[in-house]
Amino acid sequence: MESLPRYRTGDEGLDRAISEIIELSGAADDHDMLFETIVSTLRMGRERVGRGDLKLVNAALKELRYAFLVFEPYRNSKKCTIFGSARTQPSEASYVCARDFGEAMAAQDWMVMTGAGPGIMAAGLEGAGTENSFGINIQLPFESGANEFIAGDPKLINFRYFFTRKLTFMKESHGYALLPGGFGTMDEAFELLTLMQTGKTFLAPVVLLDPPGNSYWDTWKDFVTSELLGQNLISESDLDLVYLTDDVDAGVAEICKFYNSYHSCRYVGNRLIMRLTRELSDNEIADLNNEFGDMLEEGQIERTEVTKSELDDNDSVDLHRLGMRFNRMSHARLRQMVDVINETA
Repeated sequence: MESLPRYRTGDEGLDRAISEIIELSGAADDHDMLFETIVSTLRMGRERVGRGDLKLVNAALKELRYAFLVFEPYRNSKKCTIFGSARTQPSEASYVCARDFGEAMAAQDWMVMTGAGPGIMAAGLEGAGTENSFGINIQLPFESGANEFIAGDPKLINFRYFFTRKLTFMKESHGYALLPGGFGTMDEAFELLTLMQTGKTFLAPVVLLDPPGNSYWDTWKDFVTSELLGQNLISESDLDLVYLTDDVDAGVAEICKFYNSYHSCRYVGNRLIMRLTRELSDNEIADLNNEFGDMLEEGQIERTEVTKSELDDNDSVDLHRLGMRFNRMSHARLRQMVDVINETA
């Protein structure tokens, strides 16, 4: 029997029983994580957590488990989320723009994710085609269900809660395109930017896409610039977290080029490890230190070998790496550094 994690029930007999159940289940991998998940469940029961709260945790865990199962076969496929209004009609320019964008992303071997409802969501899936699409549906009393382009497909996932649905979008997406929409689109835009600005989700390209002649996102940026930046409520570099365009091809290019050289980041101890698909030259690294040294706590941006933690997790071990003592605050500056690395590829 494996040694037990420090996080336990407080009852040695019960802890041993949990460990035995995990072994009997045949789930040999990640024994510690499974153990702690069961411990949390039993602790809630012993702490007399209310039935309503237990229902919430139970439903959320079921939704996430199923989402993990659906996405597992597509781990190596890049996915772009499309947000926008459910009220947009097929005859409107925004619908055509979203449909064309979905088709263009599929042509670049990307898959498309939308909320599975009507309007912009249907347009994106129509353009990408069902075989290249995921529907991340929220169950609402005033919507009839998934649109015709994803209904009945095994890549359709129905969520009861917005928070589990949003977590799935953020966890699975490699890029985002937002078209005109209402409160929901504004919520998704500002939450996405908040999570990136604070480092609570992965850096990814964010395209704000208008059909030609539409001023929706230009007006949005005017407000953000005059009111948020103008009152020092955000930093000027935060504006570089988004890319505005009314050209589908330019939006597609912006998303795809984000991965020209950049692959991903993760923390190992107190260092940020950036994984790249090519090795940077000494001159490129020196230039990065000159331009982005302000976002470091100390030291330099430097080449580094794959770490033990990454080896243990088999986490992109074949890629080139940069290591740095990032200050964990300047995430928009980090995004600017990614752009520089990609532009010199």
